Amino acid sequence: MENNNNNKSKTSSGTGTAGAGAGAGAVVKESQKSSAMDAYEKLEKVGEGTYGKVYRAREKATGKIVALKKTRLPEDDEGVPPTTLREISLLRMLSTDPLVVRLLDVKQGRNKEGKTILYLVFEYMDTDLKKYIRASAKLPKTSLSPPSRGVLHRDLKPHNLLMDPKSMALKIADLGLARAFTVPIKKYTHEILTLWYRSPEVLLGDTHYSTAVDIWLLGTPNEHVWPGVTKLAYWHEYPQWRQQTLSSALPNLDDTGLDLLSKMLIYEPSKRISAKKAMEHPFFADINKAYL
Repeated sequence: MENNNNNKSKTSSGTGTAGAGAGAGAVVKESQKSSAMDAYEKLEKVGEGTYGKVYRAREKATGKIVALKKTRLPEDDEGVPPTTLREISLLRMLSTDPLVVRLLDVKQGRNKEGKTILYLVFEYMDTDLKKYIRASAKLPKTSLSPPSRGVLHRDLKPHNLLMDPKSMALKIADLGLARAFTVPIKKYTHEILTLWYRSPEVLLGDTHYSTAVDIWLLGTPNEHVWPGVTKLAYWHEYPQWRQQTLSSALPNLDDTGLDLLSKMLIYEPSKRISAKKAMEHPFFADINKAYL
């Protein structure tokens, strides 16, 4: 069973093999050559979570605008938290993926109390999908696939999709709960994802899940629509509401959009559409897929 310490910060990744951890350790060691505040000037705080803060900053040498994700390190003999090492490792592994926010550097520093701070330096994106939807009251039509190369993100939500409102480009961030996986799939913790966005298999205690957890869905299942669901650890009898058509809930969505959404809302994970197939759906026919 996965050991999930969940030292999760609020803006960008994780996996865990000895090789990956060693690679991340090398990054942290390199960062000790110069402190974050020697190289960057903080301009404003743009986000904050349980385990860290995110700042808009300027690189002093070039004037380039970046995002600084600050993580406080524990003052003990454990060193850098394993989730942080996994996050750095995965970001390095996915560094050539144009749909994942780019890790530029790792720096160390100290706060006013003398506590050790680790800064992850990312490319800067102007906003995230959640803020964009709230500001514009509309959902942009753009395509985005979860991380490839055998990676489960496990916390996809609008807040973790960074956005350039000019180009409408989206990039995946906050990989603090992500995991690399191999076949056969091993057991993972079900205590992942923000509760509101958990897929039903995770919500009901399934520990053998795969890429389907990164396709969002809603509702209350039963044996008719999802054979075997009553055998999951957290199953109990739910109220069964009469199914309504998606078109009545989303009257402005065209037929191809309704078809794609219906495939994403399938309860049974093995029958839910994959991210790859979703990108090939006619709904995205007019989207540039050059980098997918």
